[in-house]
Amino acid sequence: MTDSTKHIGIVSFATYTPKTRMTAKEISEKSGIPEDVIRDKFGVQSKPVPDIDDTTSVMGIKAARKALSSAHISPTEIDVVIWIGAQHKDYPNWLAGLKVAHEIGASKAWSFDMEAMCGSTIAGIEVARSLMIANKEYRTVMLVSGYRNADMIDFSVKDTSFMFDLGSGGTAVILRRDYGMNEILGTSFQGDGSFSEDCVVEAGGSAAWPMSPGDEKRMHFVVRNVDEFKRKLGERTLPNFYKVIDEALEKSGLSRSDIDYLGILHFKKSTHEMVLHDLGLVDEQTTYLEHYGHVGQNDQIISLEEGLKAGKISDGSRIVLVGAGLGFVWAAAVVRWGTVTEN
Repeated sequence: MTDSTKHIGIVSFATYTPKTRMTAKEISEKSGIPEDVIRDKFGVQSKPVPDIDDTTSVMGIKAARKALSSAHISPTEIDVVIWIGAQHKDYPNWLAGLKVAHEIGASKAWSFDMEAMCGSTIAGIEVARSLMIANKEYRTVMLVSGYRNADMIDFSVKDTSFMFDLGSGGTAVILRRDYGMNEILGTSFQGDGSFSEDCVVEAGGSAAWPMSPGDEKRMHFVVRNVDEFKRKLGERTLPNFYKVIDEALEKSGLSRSDIDYLGILHFKKSTHEMVLHDLGLVDEQTTYLEHYGHVGQNDQIISLEEGLKAGKISDGSRIVLVGAGLGFVWAAAVVRWGTVTEN
């Protein structure tokens, strides 16, 4: 960090969850998978789905307004708004962040959209931190996300059943240079582009343009080589999760034994339990998002909110946020919650 920058801290965060929900029973009815499998194996009791007005940007805007209210700051104090939500936005070829900045009154901010799929929150934290370290004129950055990639799921396509847990929602995070609270300690990322075209929406992009009649029926995720995709996931997913967690901890001067709370994405229950076991953690040190499903890059912030509500996080807690984005990128960040103390 520069001599003038001591740390970057989280000022506030907020979530927005649509009121409409899809239950395990409804997922079962749509997919043909037994309800108990949806509940117990997939780990979904219910998940939020968009209400009629919940466009991707609107869900982010609702979260952003809550984050501003919680922070007790004026939107004119925001220097940069970074859209970290899904590519499936209100319109194709469109910047959501600029709409967010306008709607919340961040009139002095510029904005850009970035995407690391479900690793975007952690990537956004790193980008925001880097901006504030490199540019002394930037003091406050807001990250905003909306997510409704569940629109791109066809429940009849069994090869994508690992995505049947996708929910919808929005989050926002405000970060500030030398805030004095909730310090970002370290981050780590790992990419593997060999996955880049394994699971895609094959219609609507420039690889299949112009669209042909009936292409709208193909606007959903497919897995192209199921056996190869599963093999690579089995070999690389958990090792890369542990790699980024360990590297982020090492950069923070910590180790696995120092983790107080794990803010992790939603995935099937058995994998969740395996990760806890391998990291030496117990259920009380995380939150399983069985009433949310996987809300993309929002999972870590939802988990953070639930952890604080449940009293699992307190002043001085060392938090690891970890996620993975389809394509694939694995990402982790370490946050020390509470008052910043000088080493």
